[in-house]
Amino acid sequence: MTVLITTAGKVGSEAARLLAERGERVRVLVRDPGKAAALADAGVEVVAGDLGVPETVDAAMRGVSSVVLVSPAVPEQELGVIRSAVRAGAGHVVKVTSKASADSPIARRRGQAEIEDGLIASGLSYTLLRNNAYMQNFFMSAPSIVKESSFGSAAGEGRLGMIDARDVAAVAAEIAVTPAGHAGKTYWPTGPESISFADAAVVLSKVLGRPIAFEPLTVEEQTRALVEVGLPAGLAAMNAQAVGLFAEGDCDYLTDDVPSILGRPARGFEKFVTDHIEVFS
Repeated sequence: MTVLITTAGKVGSEAARLLAERGERVRVLVRDPGKAAALADAGVEVVAGDLGVPETVDAAMRGVSSVVLVSPAVPEQELGVIRSAVRAGAGHVVKVTSKASADSPIARRRGQAEIEDGLIASGLSYTLLRNNAYMQNFFMSAPSIVKESSFGSAAGEGRLGMIDARDVAAVAAEIAVTPAGHAGKTYWPTGPESISFADAAVVLSKVLGRPIAFEPLTVEEQTRALVEVGLPAGLAAMNAQAVGLFAEGDCDYLTDDVPSILGRPARGFEKFVTDHIEVFS
């Protein structure tokens, strides 16, 4: 059994590491193998390629039994991976996605819906992981937390069942090697609690040992803040639009999908901050 992971981002890298740790054969497709040296050292097969170059995807897909499909959700690229998986006879695809609908005001969610529809229509065995917002999104606020002991968001008083990306990776890895029972299913992984950004400020203050303030932003201010931390203008505007929906309760839900699949609780926000305390210090 060989599992192919399509990128080495926060979910892909952790899923690859977990699979290698448990002795599974795992392959990850990256543009620059030099940036994945730590994965290679951990026993992951690192192959050079690009999701936009079908020939490299086909080469990476050879002999693969399962695929963890995770990327920035460019429909043509992920649909190309699905077509490659069909040609290679891959047994199962775990699609890492989010809230998705064809009529969503968020372009990324419309793209995810297109990819999901293509996967379902492909005839491949599949599982959809529609994750809540990632706790790791707080990394973008880390410079402000470090320098100003505050962070801003257009989430208002909205609550989120945020999930640690490490738990998403663990769920994806588990399903990839034991797909029986998960075929055709859609899961909605969340953390163990639904919290507001004001609640997050309380947790950050507790763990860091100093007061951290939450400052409400408008969507326009959120867009500018995301551009300032390095996001391209178009992506910043889309992300800010999504954050604005948080204020309306868009992500205020919880499920027991993580514990039911992994047999352990999902990580809470305090655990996330504690584990990454150096980032916020």
